[in-house]
This record gives sequence, C-alpha cells and structure tokens, in this order.
Amino acid sequence: MHYKPKARGFAKQHAIEPKPTLVSLVVPVLNERDSIKVFTDQVEKVFATLTLPVDYEILFINDGSVDATEFVIRSLSKENPRIRLVNLSRNFGKEAALCAGLKHAQGDAVIPMDVDLQDPPEVVPEMIEKWLKGATVVNACRATRNGDTWSKKATAGAFYKMFNMVAAQPIPENVGDFRLMDRQVVDVICELGEHARFNKSLFSWVGFEAATVNFERPERSVGKSKWSYWKLWNFALDGIFSSSTAPLRIWTYIGGMAAFAAFSYAAFILILTLFTGNSTPGYASTVIMILGFGGLNLFALGIIGEYIGRIYDEVRGRPLYVVRSLHGIEEDS
Repeated sequence: MHYKPKARGFAKQHAIEPKPTLVSLVVPVLNERDSIKVFTDQVEKVFATLTLPVDYEILFINDGSVDATEFVIRSLSKENPRIRLVNLSRNFGKEAALCAGLKHAQGDAVIPMDVDLQDPPEVVPEMIEKWLKGATVVNACRATRNGDTWSKKATAGAFYKMFNMVAAQPIPENVGDFRLMDRQVVDVICELGEHARFNKSLFSWVGFEAATVNFERPERSVGKSKWSYWKLWNFALDGIFSSSTAPLRIWTYIGGMAAFAAFSYAAFILILTLFTGNSTPGYASTVIMILGFGGLNLFALGIIGEYIGRIYDEVRGRPLYVVRSLHGIEEDS
C-alpha cells in the first residue's frame, strides 16, 4: 500500500487564510460519569492559558457505559461546542473505542488520553510545541508511576521487556496510548485493517519521526480503574500474539529439542537392552515421559489455538465497533 499524506490544517502553509490548527483529544470512557466534568475543566484550564496558535476538541468515545456518562457528556457539549461524543452500541473494549476515536477525530493532530487525569493535560502544551517544531509523533513517557501498586509496576516492566524480546517492532517502555500523532500518522493507522488490535504496537509499527516528553504519572483523580489483573493478562496476550509469531517459532525449537531427547532416550534403552538383556520397563519413567510430553503438546496446541482464534476473527470480517450515535460530529467524518 502506497500512502499519500493528506494536506490538512497547518500543512497548508501557503494558503491566504489558513484554517486554525486543531488538536483532538480522544478520550475513551466506560462508566466514568464522575470523572467527565473534572477532566473537561482541567483541559479547559490548560488551553485557556496556552499561548500556542492552536484550537482543540475533546472527543469522547462512550464504550457502552451503563451509567449517566453519555448524558453528562451531552450536557457539557451544549455549554462547550468543542466537546463531542461518539456512542458505541455496546462495550467493544478500549482498543476498539480508541480506533473509533481516531477515525472520527477532526484535528490536525490527535492525542489519546485517559479521563482519570493520570494522563495530565498539563503535559499537552509541551507535546504540541514539539509537534509544531517538526516532530510527527510525540511520546509521553512515564518517568514515575506513583499511582500504580508495586505489583502493577513489576508486571508492566516485565511485559515491556518480554514484548520487545519477541516483537519485530519494539515499543518504547513506559509509554502508553498517551501521545501526540500528526494527522498523517493517524490516517495511516486508520487504514490498517486488522481486528486484533494492540494500538501501542501499531503506533510504533507505522514509524515516523518521534520525540519524547517525560512526566510524572499522578494517582487517579476519581473512581477506580476498570482494568483487573485478569483483563491486563488477556491484554498482554493480545499484544504479543497480534504483534509477533515468535511464540510459534519458539515452540519449533522446543519441539525439536524434545524430539531429540526422546530419540536419545529410546536409543539408550535399546543399547541397554542389547548389552544387558534387561528389558523390564520402568513404570515411573514411562509415566513421567508420557505426562511430560503430553503437557508440552497441549501447551503448544494452546499457542497454536491462540493464533487460529485470531485468524478466525479476521476472516469473519466483522466491523471493529458499531456506532450508535454521533453528537457534534458530521455523519460522513
């Protein structure tokens, strides 16, 4: 696929009256009615003091909330037309919701953010400044994670190391979805067709010139995280299996070593029988070998099954998400 970047916003440098540079803040939400107003107030406060020549929109993606999240956002949008809303028909997960946000964002640059203020709006001006100076992507790196428990910090660090060991394209450590992406980058990402989405990997895969800003991650302002350890575990598996075939390749080597060990043991038993005449089978060794190789086979089949399941999802061709309604957004955007 040959991609030709679109000329939008600030790229029209030779226009007589260029359109104002627009930055889209894309915010997926799930049952966050108490966090919405706190977040929008903080964003408005930051942009009110911003001296850079940019305007902004806040694009909320309601990922199937069952509380009053939608109505809080719609109420705020009547007071502030910069606040816009995409309602999904049910909960499709954060990765799908983020893809919906990228597709409907109208800005010359897009910044995915969490509504809990652990992605501080105060960092946004520095990101915009680096973008206006020429960076196509500006990653926000968490210098500290004061809001996370020790176990979450340890497991997150282990995941980044393991992922970068097996993935063809590594991802920067301690960088989440919070980053600024130029419209050119967003358009490329929206063209990617896979359904098993791990956006952090896709953001790195597309390349482009990147800069980095560091920030201290604060504690969550309101409410509780929707990410349990079980969801994080499945999310990590999705990331690895959707970004690399290394697990399959590893089991090729494990299978080869296991087969070599089995043949070596069989040759040992044959030679021992020929020279000693003792052909009495050992019950313990037989059971250990059967259970050991049986366990390896089942584990390997599980790895293969993970990939087959993702192939099944891809060939069905179902949409990544379903939009129920749009508020403040053109239908054809």
